[in-house]
Amino acid sequence: MSPTRTDSRSTFRAGTVIAVVADVMAGIILLWILMYLLDANRANDLVQFLHDVARWLAGWSHDLFTFDKEWARVVAGYGLAAVVYLFVGHAVANRLRRY
Repeated sequence: MSPTRTDSRSTFRAGTVIAVVADVMAGIILLWILMYLLDANRANDLVQFLHDVARWLAGWSHDLFTFDKEWARVVAGYGLAAVVYLFVGHAVANRLRRY
């Protein structure tokens, strides 16, 4: 049985949703890295929310590296998570779009 036009539209949409979710996840992490580097006020509710979400998203890569400078650990640990989310999310999305 060959795929119908509706099936291909559905997988294309699913791929788009996956890519957008990956972009949002990476964007939150990158925004936290930027706020950390700019020394944003951690008592601010928005900054605290972004930190909490970014830490949850990057829980597997947080403190993965042991650089002497804290800023390098933050950039490397959180940055790795952002890159992985982008790479994996877009790879899965592109795979779905092919069908």
